[in-house]
Amino acid sequence: MPKKIDHEERKEKILQTALKVFGREGYRDSNLSLIAQECGISRPTIYQYFKDKEEIYYYAVKLVTGRMFAKYATFAWSSEANYMDRIKSICSEIMDTATENEEELTSLVDVMLQMKKEGRDFNEIVMRRTAKLTILFKRLLRMGISSGDVIECDINKVANHILLLLESSCFQVAFLDTFEMALSKELVANYLEFFKARPKTTPVIRRS
Repeated sequence: MPKKIDHEERKEKILQTALKVFGREGYRDSNLSLIAQECGISRPTIYQYFKDKEEIYYYAVKLVTGRMFAKYATFAWSSEANYMDRIKSICSEIMDTATENEEELTSLVDVMLQMKKEGRDFNEIVMRRTAKLTILFKRLLRMGISSGDVIECDINKVANHILLLLESSCFQVAFLDTFEMALSKELVANYLEFFKARPKTTPVIRRS
């Protein structure tokens, strides 16, 4: 009896192998034959899942950002920490993930830049995938203001600032060998600390 194939598992294996090949060979010099060879499958089999390298890239962005958002959304609404600390934890986790997956991140960014030179801009798909994260930050900020965890602020502006700081960190991880993520994490934490509400103190009444 033939072994039942888990197509989602195979599709993800192709994706992970492709990212490794892109990182090692460069996107331009990679091809589906090489990816198939390293996957241990035939090239026609890859065509059952992806029509070309570009589609693999789209799927990679969708898969990575989708998983990350699901993970952070679950944490955001299950944690008992105050709302600003939840935002801090999500930002720290994103930056840790970027550091741990430096090779794959470099490959993804490299593909984006190479395709842009060829007149194909992936900015739209990236913006569409990161929009959910921005919305999550806005919701947490709004809830934080309502609960007294966060000071009154421009929610849209602050959420966009957070995303810009995270994007900057991820791009630096991808391109700068000397980049220190600890400093970037400190910068983000200090920025967010500014918007954290301070507990009100009860005035001390001195007896005469």
